[in-house]
Amino acid sequence: MSDTTTRALDLLSLLQSHRHWTSRELADRLGVTDRTLRRDIERLRELGYEIDATRGSVGGYRLVAGTGLPPLLLTDDEGVAIAVGLRSQAAAGIRGSEHTTLSALAKIEQVLPPALRRRIEALQSHTTVTPGQGPAVDADLLAQLALSCRDSERIRFGYTAATGRQSTRSTEPHMLVPHGRRWYLVAWDRDRTDWRTFRLDRIHTLQQTRVMFPPRELTAAGAAALVAAAVTYSETSYTATVLLDLPLTEVRAAFGWWAREASARGADQTEWPLASDHLAGLATALLWIPADVHYSVEASAEVLGFLRGHADRVRAAAG
Repeated sequence: MSDTTTRALDLLSLLQSHRHWTSRELADRLGVTDRTLRRDIERLRELGYEIDATRGSVGGYRLVAGTGLPPLLLTDDEGVAIAVGLRSQAAAGIRGSEHTTLSALAKIEQVLPPALRRRIEALQSHTTVTPGQGPAVDADLLAQLALSCRDSERIRFGYTAATGRQSTRSTEPHMLVPHGRRWYLVAWDRDRTDWRTFRLDRIHTLQQTRVMFPPRELTAAGAAALVAAAVTYSETSYTATVLLDLPLTEVRAAFGWWAREASARGADQTEWPLASDHLAGLATALLWIPADVHYSVEASAEVLGFLRGHADRVRAAAG
C-alpha cells in the first residue's frame, strides 16, 4: 500500500474518532504540512466522504454524518472491545436498545476473523453481566452524553435532584461512570465551579451548545471516586436544608468541601443541603455554623422534632 493511501486511511480513521479536529492537530498527528493535509482531504472528498472545513482560530475539519455509515477502520482490539461491549450491553437494561444492540452485534461478528471470534468467546465465557435492575437509561441520551464527553463540548440540561428540586445545569462533561446499576455523568459544573455527578435517569432536555472547552485533568479512577462519594452522601436516611443568612462565597470559604452542594438563594442567602444516616449527624453539622450567623432549618417533622429535643437536652445540661 502506498504512503499516500496509508496516510489517507490514517486521516479517515482520525476523522471518524473525533467530531472536530483543527488543521494543526491533524497535520501534527500525520506528520505532514498543511498543504499536504489539504490534498489528502480532497482525496477523501473525491471518494465520497463529506468533510466540512471551518476557518478561524478554531478552524479545522469534521466528517459530516450522512445517510449511512462509511467503512469503519477498526483495529483488532477495537473490534473485540465493541463486540464484547455489545454482548454485555444487551443484558444491561439500556431502554429501547435491545433489538438494535443484537442487530449491530450480528453485523460485526459476521465479519470478524475466526481468531478474533475465539477471543470474544473466551472473554464472554469467563465474565458475567448482571441484568440491569436500576432505572432505565435512554439510549439516545447515553450516546449524546458520550459524544459530548469525547469531544469536550459544553452542554446544558434540566436536572431533578433526589429531593425533587428542578434546576438547569451548565456543564463541561468529562466521563460516564456506571455505579450500582445506575449510570452517572461526571462533569465540571460551570455555575458552581466544581466537579459534580449527575444520575442519567434524572437528566432531561439535553442541549448541545457546539462550544468546545479544554479538558480538565481527572483520571478514570478519580471520576469513579467522585461518583462513589456522591452516592454515599446522597443515599442516606435523613436530610435537611439549612437557609443561611450568608452569601454563597462565604459559606464555601467557611465549610469547603462540605458545602459543595450549597447554592445561592439571592445575593445574601445560601441553601445548604445536609444528609446523614444518623439524626445526630445533622445536629453536629449545625454546630459548625458561626454563632453570629442567623439560619433556619427546613426538614421533615421527624428531623425537626429530633433537633428540638436535642436542643432541650443541651440547654438542660448547660443549666
